[in-house]
Amino acid sequence: MRTEYDDEPFGEDTLAGTWLDQFAAWFADAVSAGMPEPNAMLLATAAADGRPSARTVLLKGYDERGFSFYTNYESRKGRDLAANPRASLVFPWYHLHRQVIVNGSVRKVSREETEEYFAVRPRGAQLGAWASPQSSPIGSREELARRWAQAEERFGDGPVAAPPHWGGFLVAPDEVEFWQGRRSRLHDRLRFRGELVERLAP
Repeated sequence: MRTEYDDEPFGEDTLAGTWLDQFAAWFADAVSAGMPEPNAMLLATAAADGRPSARTVLLKGYDERGFSFYTNYESRKGRDLAANPRASLVFPWYHLHRQVIVNGSVRKVSREETEEYFAVRPRGAQLGAWASPQSSPIGSREELARRWAQAEERFGDGPVAAPPHWGGFLVAPDEVEFWQGRRSRLHDRLRFRGELVERLAP
């Protein structure tokens, strides 16, 4: 099962001056193309013993500091990042024959940023953050429903506060690679490492 990519060149002459500007341009392309959830990204982490794990999460912001997402800090990814605060991200924009790969260090965002973001989440997602002991074994769907009902009863019709065990992470990139598929698997790969730009062999 193999697809021959269009021969769309991507070179140093068209590369933006910074990884941030290049990401913004490609992200806008992904949104304009009507791709479902263009902000979906693969997040890879490793535990203290080096055991890797990966999952898809949603990008919730990016700026010159890096890329941010939100989760339960007691989840598997939260525990991994507490023990080993480094991560890799992949934005797999298959429809455009592109991907962006990010490697960097990770830190928690400020509590103020977490609370600002949590306040604009849908109410169901807010209650879900209280109801789900993410990544922990749970006896049944009914148990999850009971926890949801308890969260609804706790907050009633009032605002839902951000749980203390829930918040954001920021991936501060050491390197950002932009990958464009080309014919005959001779892909274009340009990587920012600080102010250095490198072309990588496909």
